[in-house]
Amino acid sequence: MLSRDIRLTTPRLILRPTEPADAPRMAQIQSNWNVTRMLRLAPWPATEEAMFAWADLHGKEWAQGTAYRFAVLLDGVMIGTADIDDISGTYGEIGYWFDEPYWGQGYAGEAAAALMDFAIGTVGLKRIVAGHNAENPASGAVLKRLGFHFVEDTMKFSKPQGVEVPYRMYAYEV
Repeated sequence: MLSRDIRLTTPRLILRPTEPADAPRMAQIQSNWNVTRMLRLAPWPATEEAMFAWADLHGKEWAQGTAYRFAVLLDGVMIGTADIDDISGTYGEIGYWFDEPYWGQGYAGEAAAALMDFAIGTVGLKRIVAGHNAENPASGAVLKRLGFHFVEDTMKFSKPQGVEVPYRMYAYEV
């Protein structure tokens, strides 16, 4: 089992395992419709209770090796999350979301690059997939810069929107 004391560091960010105490900040970030409408499984409206219930599962997922979820910190303030989930053998899926004031400043790419290094070097993943709402091409640009290749356009159910939305899927193979 990987230690939950782990920290991933980049020139500007620290990624540390999420914890239930992050719930208020998670709810604050996801209370912004511009953030949450791009997510597939986020509850809407966001509540601290829902975020606490989600964060409370993270330690169990970590112990089982099925997901590694990180709070992304800038100068000690949580600005988003980045995670690897749906881990099975050498396969996993990465995702990330950030508070809107931090969009367009390279934080997603920086955090995702650290997460990819962790996924490949520490977890041992060989195939990593990721996807994004088609209305969020910036997320696709992050994935392309990380070496992901486009796989397909599809439709996926968006819990916050309550309908299927166009979704773009990518893959990375070691």
